[in-house]
Amino acid sequence: MIVKTPSVSRRRFAAAATAVLASTLMLAACGSGSDSGSGGSGDVGVSLIVKTTSNPFFVAMENGAKKAAKANGVDLKLAAGKTDGDEDTQIQAIENAISLGQKGILITPNGPGVVDAIQKARDAGLFVIALDTPPDPADAVDITFATDNFKAGEAIGSWTAKKLDGKKAVIAMLDLFNDKVVSVDYNRDQGFLTGMGIPTKDKKKNADEAKSGSYSGGDYQIVCNEATNGAEDGGTTAMETCLSKNPDINVVYTINEPAAYGAYQALKSAGKEKGVTIVSIDGGCAGIGYVKDGIIGATAQQYPLEMAAKGVEAIAKLAKDGTKPKTSPGLDFFDTGVKLVTDEPQDGVESVDTTAGKSTCWG
Repeated sequence: MIVKTPSVSRRRFAAAATAVLASTLMLAACGSGSDSGSGGSGDVGVSLIVKTTSNPFFVAMENGAKKAAKANGVDLKLAAGKTDGDEDTQIQAIENAISLGQKGILITPNGPGVVDAIQKARDAGLFVIALDTPPDPADAVDITFATDNFKAGEAIGSWTAKKLDGKKAVIAMLDLFNDKVVSVDYNRDQGFLTGMGIPTKDKKKNADEAKSGSYSGGDYQIVCNEATNGAEDGGTTAMETCLSKNPDINVVYTINEPAAYGAYQALKSAGKEKGVTIVSIDGGCAGIGYVKDGIIGATAQQYPLEMAAKGVEAIAKLAKDGTKPKTSPGLDFFDTGVKLVTDEPQDGVESVDTTAGKSTCWG
């Protein structure tokens, strides 16, 4: 995994700042469409900058922010990276928020390259809340509203270990990136392995664990760690690569449900979908449908709409009376919760079925 050096961040920041001088002050150019003011109007300006709108998870986040903005008299601007991992467009959106003199920014950071821009926004007096993905370091923003991604990974790992019932686990790890370090990526990956009972080394580094050994129920072999970029086509390509290394994979960990569905398509094309357990994280409405249809065995459901709504509400309250949001006890972020959704419950692993999961998907 590669962490971008400060010099790269500064070069990117400078390039983005130059570009912004020639741009309009509309954030819609980032790929969210021309809906930049639809969330409400008022004296409190807030920008929501998501990773990409190609993932329905972030569309749900936008919808939650719009509703909260209308309810709280917030003038909401929307922006998004062109793809997951697009730091430059997010930097430009941060610059725009500063130029507009907004009160705050809600952001799902696309990588460490945005940290310098976030600091500039905070220096300018904007209150910055990370959603879903805490930056590294966590104190690069004022607070993070997110799922405990390690706990989410741990839940699907514990469920998988129980479901295997002592069988050897031949595992494909379909992660987010292989060219940058992002907390949501390593927390979900390392949480899954911990839930399986597989010893990990550096909690902030994927793929450094022993490739074979014992998990809580038997023996394991990790065939591959492949990047998916959190996309369906990335999941397909990654799974094809893993199958070329070992066609007998029976456990597939995936960073999110688009990647999971892509992995399933690769397995199906190879005639290998039967007897393979796919697990994932997100709990979107489509993902819950995949669980119900037996494509995904279990998913950890999180709540992006709530993350965004609470973020908008927090900045509105800060503007009104100066009250700042607080982290959850014992954590360095505000935990918006997680539930395991499966129609195959396992002893000792707390879960809800797909009927319950459907009623709260991305609530």
